[in-house]
Amino acid sequence: MSPSPEQIEYAELLLDGAEGRVHVCRVLKDHTEIGDSIVGFHAHAAVEKALRVALVLTDVELPLTHDLDFLVQLVREAGVDLPTSLSETGWLTTWAAEFRYDELAALDRAAALTAAENATGWAASLLTDSSGDG
Repeated sequence: MSPSPEQIEYAELLLDGAEGRVHVCRVLKDHTEIGDSIVGFHAHAAVEKALRVALVLTDVELPLTHDLDFLVQLVREAGVDLPTSLSETGWLTTWAAEFRYDELAALDRAAALTAAENATGWAASLLTDSSGDG
């Protein structure tokens, strides 16, 4: 079953948000005066939104969670092929909210940016395939 026009539109909004978060990560990656928590938060959000694109396109109800490992599991259960690099992004989950309460180790900003870029590229290809624009 193909996604509805409404699902395509919502997936496009999610992808746009993910791409915006990637842009923030690119801009801030080398600005050490900006805390890791800010960069990590945006990298996590980009990956989360990318995973949600797949869930929307496969008509899976979106859970109220920021847990990337759980979202990866849902995407797999929906039958969507996930690149290995994307299935190993759960480490970013701590940057979603826990950084507000706990002190975390330093963020590998390059790895966070790469994860966000890979996730949004993958989501963009899913959307292109689903909307018939490819």
